[in-house]
Amino acid sequence: MEDLIKDWGYIALFAYSFGGGFVGLVVAGVLSYAGDLNIYISILVAGVSNFLGDQFLFTLARKNKMYAKDMMKKYGRKVALAHLMMRRYGSFVVFFQKYIYGIKTLIPLAMGITKYSSKKFVFFNILATALWAVIVGYASYTAGSYILNSSEDFKYIGLGIVVVVFLILSFIFRRV
Repeated sequence: MEDLIKDWGYIALFAYSFGGGFVGLVVAGVLSYAGDLNIYISILVAGVSNFLGDQFLFTLARKNKMYAKDMMKKYGRKVALAHLMMRRYGSFVVFFQKYIYGIKTLIPLAMGITKYSSKKFVFFNILATALWAVIVGYASYTAGSYILNSSEDFKYIGLGIVVVVFLILSFIFRRV
């Protein structure tokens, strides 16, 4: 199992982080503490992938507004929330959206539809992604010590419990 994680862990983290990556980076942080991955590489991989994913969504909406609007139709309340957050917080909404499940993919789409500056989005997206990756990566690495030290013999069971808890929390926040 450890060889599989070492061989494919970063690739899986990159693929998962392209669409969001919070849970993936948390798992990578815990696995880094366990010695299966490197925390610095995990933070870098998740950050680069998350940045590219947001840029892709922004560019998709900028180049094909009708397709983006069709994609967002079924998320009416969340799109309205995204627009309210954009009005209230301006460019700093790029920082907030990294941590709010459910609107993480909608903010770049909504900003791409508007006349928001592409250069400004790139700048704030770089800063927000770097901050997000470092905070979540380091916090999960630190939490890994508490999780894995309490059950050294069952580290993958403890990791599974963490994944289940995060999935339950993300499901609850999705409904809000």
